Amino acid sequence: MPKELEGLYYRGALSPPAIEFASPQGKQLFTEALEGATMEGFFKLISYYQTQSEINYCGVASLAMVFNALAIDPGRTWKGTGPWRWFDDTMLDCCEPLSKIKDEGISFAKVAYSAYCNGANVEAFRTNESSIDDFRRHVISSASSSEDSHHVITSYHRPVFKQNGNGHYSPIGGYHAGRDMVLILDVARFKYPPHWMPLTLLWEAMDTTDESTGQHRGFMVISRSHKAFVSSLMHSSGHEDLKKVAKYLTEDVPPRMKLKDLKGVENILSVLFNSAPVDLKDFIKCVAEFWRQEDAGVFSSKIEKEEVLKIIEGTELFKHLNRWLASEICSCKSLVSLGFNENSVFPMKPSLLDQTCRKETNLTLAKADGAKPMTLVSGKTRTNGIDQGIDMLLVPSSLTSQSGNLLHPSTAGILTLLVLALPQRTWAGIKQEKLLAQFNHLTSIDNLPTPLQLEVLHLRRQLHFLTIDLRGPSLSG
Repeated sequence: MPKELEGLYYRGALSPPAIEFASPQGKQLFTEALEGATMEGFFKLISYYQTQSEINYCGVASLAMVFNALAIDPGRTWKGTGPWRWFDDTMLDCCEPLSKIKDEGISFAKVAYSAYCNGANVEAFRTNESSIDDFRRHVISSASSSEDSHHVITSYHRPVFKQNGNGHYSPIGGYHAGRDMVLILDVARFKYPPHWMPLTLLWEAMDTTDESTGQHRGFMVISRSHKAFVSSLMHSSGHEDLKKVAKYLTEDVPPRMKLKDLKGVENILSVLFNSAPVDLKDFIKCVAEFWRQEDAGVFSSKIEKEEVLKIIEGTELFKHLNRWLASEICSCKSLVSLGFNENSVFPMKPSLLDQTCRKETNLTLAKADGAKPMTLVSGKTRTNGIDQGIDMLLVPSSLTSQSGNLLHPSTAGILTLLVLALPQRTWAGIKQEKLLAQFNHLTSIDNLPTPLQLEVLHLRRQLHFLTIDLRGPSLSG
């Protein structure tokens, strides 16, 4: 460093055994690794090397760098101008508000969720659920891939390296087999340059506990999704109407939460749904019908989908939604009961359904001699403020899909998925702290079983793309 800059310029000095990439020894390691064909992934990553724009943006900066290297389409133009489609770390707020990331950083799980929501495939491994041999295998696979098909992001504890800071994320740019060292492309370039580090020491730094979550750190393998992951909603016939619903849910609802003096969970649900666009019922139908397709969604088999439905119905949020749907404060003007469809023996007119709220429901199985069992639905409904009794006989096809065996999710089930898919920032305006904490707990997906987590993220991804499609060109633009 020139003497005139001493005292004015600060960058952390790497402690051994770290080796700076640009040093003579670092260059030699690079040359040897290149000859060993374990630097194939390096060139794309270095082409999109970013410096995190905020002190706690290391997780989202690592994702933006990898997304660009994998040529994942952000579905919008960079900064909303020109033809440039490009990720930067300020665009990755689908799973956590940027203001919160700026203040507190982002958890390992939320980084994985953000990757999935933005169109990537993600395999996430905490160190207590993996091994150093598994980690090495994934690093070598990524570093050796001539097709540049996947990259590894690590979550580690800086003090193990004797570096300044705490938890940190950065991508792996290459591997040296002879020395068993990895090249860390540190996104905090204002702190440390890219450097080589023994893989065993990196594993030690990863095999630590994040104090904010109480969980182990780890690594994730990010690859480009080759599935048409937005086909169910983005390519539906009512695409423009669904975009309006997505805008309402993600942009219009949060300010509404600030305007109301909410007393309980059911009040929150009323604010969310009672003033929703009329297209919400079509949105619900679209999600429900997509679910019924055996080759759609995260899970395709009957058994897997039935398992997810059981998990949904066991959540506290589902129970709240069921109570709300039967309550006086539910206007139900935009919602339909998905079990009542055109296959009913005594179908109700759609115009009546649009203004009807179910008050009480009893289900009775009925079976005539030699006939298949049918379901008799008896109860009370309220239409335009008037209570009336109703009896409806449902044939088996109205409770199953066209394939004859997949259960049709209920309205409460679809609404549960929808509420879980909304980002946590949706509820930030709730004034009562206890109620906010309660609803955040009800809608958190962190502790949900993996099958339901995946389905929620699948819907969140589609909502995200519907929303950003409002702000710029289409995905083919």
